[in-house]
Amino acid sequence: MKKLILLSLAILSATGFALAQDQYIFPFGGGQNKLFIKEIIKLTGKERPKICYLPTASGDSQQGIIRFYELVHDLSVEPSVQRVWISSYNQKQTFEEVLLNVDAIYVGGGNTLNMMAIWKAQGIDVVLKKALEKGIILAGGSAGSLCWFDNGTTDSRPIELSVVEGLGFLPYSHSPHYDAEEFRRPLYMKNIETGIFKAGYAMDNYSGIIFKNGKPFKVVATKPEANCYFVSMKDGKVVEEKLEKVILE
Repeated sequence: MKKLILLSLAILSATGFALAQDQYIFPFGGGQNKLFIKEIIKLTGKERPKICYLPTASGDSQQGIIRFYELVHDLSVEPSVQRVWISSYNQKQTFEEVLLNVDAIYVGGGNTLNMMAIWKAQGIDVVLKKALEKGIILAGGSAGSLCWFDNGTTDSRPIELSVVEGLGFLPYSHSPHYDAEEFRRPLYMKNIETGIFKAGYAMDNYSGIIFKNGKPFKVVATKPEANCYFVSMKDGKVVEEKLEKVILE
């Protein structure tokens, strides 16, 4: 049987067919977090993975970039940053060449609407899809969480929370900061009740879900009180299902 399996793999390779890569996306409720980065490292399966930080949502904030390097300085990673406020004179690699040559892409928080618009203008949305298909780990918190889903609520406009469309890599709606901002929970539930959103996942700060091939694989948190929920309609009512989690240490 073992010889037959090896022969089948050889035939697939020789004919140009490759086995499908598992696809991992790791959104979390908010904030840059060292324990979450350690989970990203584990997902890559490498001793010293290349992790690229995308600070687009914060306008390539230097403070956020410094914070990223502070978090990873003593971890077994090869860190890098891909800014979007760049010049053809000082960057000679395309976004695709950079982002498809790493093991994980970590998206920071900030203004989700602006980030999505910039990504589409620069073609980064297409590159991220290629990265996912290649098996590169996609992760992030806040805006870096919301972007992977179909849609969700964002504070990217004046006055009130509004709807933002994501990349749709995860076929659900989403709310980050579920416990941290008073209007997040009621608005998210209302949007599901009225049909603006389909069922989806809400995440408190300090909690997240690792999705494998589009489905929840592992729920994690760095604080006991932080939770993730599946929010959906049942018998005409909005229902929150608290998900069992693993506390990271």
